[in-house]
Amino acid sequence: MSIPHDQYLKYTDEQVLSEIAEFHSKGNYTVHPVSQQMTTLHHLRSRDVESLSGNELRLNILSSLPHRDNAELHGLSADHPLVRNDSCERFDYQPLSFGQLEALLVPLMAKANSTFRRGYPSGGALYPVEVFCCNLGHDQSDWPNGAEVLHLLPSSRTYELLPPGSNNGRLCDAVVQASQSIGRPSWALIYIMYLPKTLFKYRYRGYRLALIESGAMSMVVDLRCKELGLKNRMWSGFTDHQITRGLGLNPALFFPACMQLVG
Repeated sequence: MSIPHDQYLKYTDEQVLSEIAEFHSKGNYTVHPVSQQMTTLHHLRSRDVESLSGNELRLNILSSLPHRDNAELHGLSADHPLVRNDSCERFDYQPLSFGQLEALLVPLMAKANSTFRRGYPSGGALYPVEVFCCNLGHDQSDWPNGAEVLHLLPSSRTYELLPPGSNNGRLCDAVVQASQSIGRPSWALIYIMYLPKTLFKYRYRGYRLALIESGAMSMVVDLRCKELGLKNRMWSGFTDHQITRGLGLNPALFFPACMQLVG
């Protein structure tokens, strides 16, 4: 059964929606060439950032070393299917077919036509995260109806074209304008929360579940990329409003959680 997206607004508490929107906005920042030389995320020294990144968190401050009798855990073998590839540092552009995109997205669709269950976990079966597929190459001729941006419909196992207000050129600029150092990815999978759907059932907790679901989806796609011989990386260097504007979506109700670049 298909539900019109604005139907969720009837069941969403306005105060909850407003407070979550205000909280989410605190994590926004603007990425734009005009201001990139005048703004900074923080004033931490590079060596401090390096020393604090990529580390485990020890809570036993009374001992700097683990007990010798603690067992060492063994990792997976290098050829195990759950061993992921490293995130791509720089993409060398190559055109990819729409068939490759379909193969990549299979784990995000419903497992069968007779069930709503998909290939990743979702708290309370909310499925509050929408996936938008953006072609960053402008040279794909085999996408449906020549579209360059599609919205995945997981239960129907198909896609829908974006509304007339969408603008793929503007969207591509929003995705890659500040990421020249990573080369040229072929696609961007954009994970977006539609707040009325996110919040109507579990209210504030629904926002947390949506973030968890974004992580589950991106991990499944990451492993699928490995299987298909594709490279990928998570990306957050974008401005929310530019993304929603490029997709022709209401920025007061649709919030980008993250995106995954593929090439």
